[in-house]
Amino acid sequence: MDEAGAAIFITVQKVYYPFLCVVGIPANLFTFYMICFRRCGMSNTAIIYLSCLAIMDTFYLLWVILIDLTLTFWLLQPFWHSHPWCGVLGFLQHGSLCSSSWIVVVFTIERFLVLRSTVAKQQLSQAWVTKLTCLAIVLLSHVASVPLAWINTVTPVNVTVKEETLTLPRCHYRNDTYVTFIVWISSSLSGGVPIVLVIIFNYLIAHHLCRATNLFTKEELHAVQGRSSLRRTILLLGTVSVTFVVLSLPRFVTYCILRTQHNSESFNRNDYSIPINVAGDVANMLHNLNSTTNFLLYCVVSCGFRRELVHLVTCRAKARGLGSAIHTTMKVFSVLHHRTSLSPEPGHVVLNSLTRTQ
Repeated sequence: MDEAGAAIFITVQKVYYPFLCVVGIPANLFTFYMICFRRCGMSNTAIIYLSCLAIMDTFYLLWVILIDLTLTFWLLQPFWHSHPWCGVLGFLQHGSLCSSSWIVVVFTIERFLVLRSTVAKQQLSQAWVTKLTCLAIVLLSHVASVPLAWINTVTPVNVTVKEETLTLPRCHYRNDTYVTFIVWISSSLSGGVPIVLVIIFNYLIAHHLCRATNLFTKEELHAVQGRSSLRRTILLLGTVSVTFVVLSLPRFVTYCILRTQHNSESFNRNDYSIPINVAGDVANMLHNLNSTTNFLLYCVVSCGFRRELVHLVTCRAKARGLGSAIHTTMKVFSVLHHRTSLSPEPGHVVLNSLTRTQ
């Protein structure tokens, strides 16, 4: 890429990342509200998993896209290029990334187990089990991200600003062997292993559903699909999972290449004449898009989410609730009136004589 192309590419990133923040953070918070307080026809476990996913995606947008990427293009000396923020930010970024990835994985595995076993469905459908599972995912993801607080260091670097050379502290990767090892492990935990597991269990879910369809006639299958919230949840989960894999896989590959083969102080990550730098930034743009697309995916796939969204936007929820209350009240009065009209006045039964039978 020549200098003109590099300048255009940098300008695109300067616009792209602030746009993701402006759109993504409110979209995730609004998605959290819709899922938790409007329910949208989802099961209790789906509500908890997807709500937790929306929160962790919001934190990822804050730590990575807003603080790290957006402000990097607009501030000469961001605050995280100093101790201890250099390590703290790396810990928070990888913790939120790992949490989001494993929520999708565990939700996928949970749906597969529910399909296969009635006992598993009874156990995993309890809300407290799902809440503890999500809490454990977030805590373990952040515990696993603690070593990443030591893979960065702050050193003075010469920076050219308007034809003037300044010496400023910069946060960058350490050029040590253990850093490469930690990067491999963290990349596998947050990217490689989740991607493989999501692909495997989505295939198993699809295979199980295909086998189940052979047990019903077309009429029975249509009736079952029309009433099954489980199948709607699986469709929604499948869409989220496929999007996760498609947008995360390029970043996992390029990140591993950059942090192993090019993990040295002499390598200029901002040199867009090197193809891996361009590929790495494009992969990052795709991966970061994954944290902002869930609202759109729910609108496209989930009928209940679309219906509640329309009710909210058009202010039909209150009218619908009032009409339902009036209708229920009228039914109650109608039933009471019917019972009153059928009931005779209470009478008395008097036994005048008793006859003994043999």
